[in-house]
Amino acid sequence: MKILIVEDDKALNNGIALSLSSEQTVQAYSVTEARAMLDETVSLIILDVNLPDGNGMDLCREIRKTSKIPIIFLTANDMELDIVAGLESGADDYITKPFSLAVLRARVNAVVRRNTPSDKIFEQDGFVFDFDNMIFSDNGMQAELSKTEQRLLRILVSNRGNTVSRDMLIDRVWSDGAEFVEENALSVAVRRLREKLPGAPIRTVYGLGYVWEKK
Repeated sequence: MKILIVEDDKALNNGIALSLSSEQTVQAYSVTEARAMLDETVSLIILDVNLPDGNGMDLCREIRKTSKIPIIFLTANDMELDIVAGLESGADDYITKPFSLAVLRARVNAVVRRNTPSDKIFEQDGFVFDFDNMIFSDNGMQAELSKTEQRLLRILVSNRGNTVSRDMLIDRVWSDGAEFVEENALSVAVRRLREKLPGAPIRTVYGLGYVWEKK
């Protein structure tokens, strides 16, 4: 996922980018730079309202004319009218400063989940996964998956054919605000998923992460 951070405070911009290091980030410090960096590869925008050469709400309205890309406002404007105006301009969320980076990460994850198309039923080579009803089968044999395994599986099949980094998986699978995740937790979850779904095309990309291979 590629996140565009539009914030004129360079220290804060860098801090946000560091906190979202599990994702690809690009940084802009003005409306003009944001327009130049915004393309179809950007998956989400974190947008300040008060920028040196314009207003973030105006930029949000401009983007909404052609795109449904998720937008999160991050601003010191904390009056109720400001929040209402921000949401009505088309933003998906509105966070006021000061804020916690952990909360920002959780809100980013929540917005991404809401805006990720949900394939109600995934089917491939005998695997049938009904995520809405939590029914998972391998050639007709049902498997009981934990909540963690379900989240992991959903991320992998949603990104099938693409390597998903370990950092991204940890951030997404354990996005409930847990401060500490054991180093081998992801490896254990992948192993259990493979045991419960024999033949699942989950390939380890050493040094990077995992990929659900397309057939």
